[in-house]
Amino acid sequence: MIKIGDLKVSQLFLFKEQSYTGRCNVVYKDHAVELYELSDEQRNLFMEDVATVAKAIAKTFNPAKINYGAFSDTLSHLHVHIVPKYKDDYGFGSVFEMNPQKTYLTDTEYETTIEKIKANL
Repeated sequence: MIKIGDLKVSQLFLFKEQSYTGRCNVVYKDHAVELYELSDEQRNLFMEDVATVAKAIAKTFNPAKINYGAFSDTLSHLHVHIVPKYKDDYGFGSVFEMNPQKTYLTDTEYETTIEKIKANL
């Protein structure tokens, strides 16, 4: 992952694997494993970060739908995958694959993608 920046209580990362154009990960800054471990205030701020990122991804890439994933059997840290889905594109209409290893960008393309997302945060 490539760090995009800091949010209220999270850090935002761009996945290097970009089969789902604009796929990001919102990672809680402090140590937490489960959503229920957070205080109401921290949980609300975390979910606000998730919504802020989803809105920026929607504005930047105009996906048909955004999927959210909070899968973590082996990684003991609270995070949410933001997965934009596009009609007639990879994986639309099905559950997203964690790491299809199909699409990687050049360094310049990563930088451009990150700048576009930052402009809409």
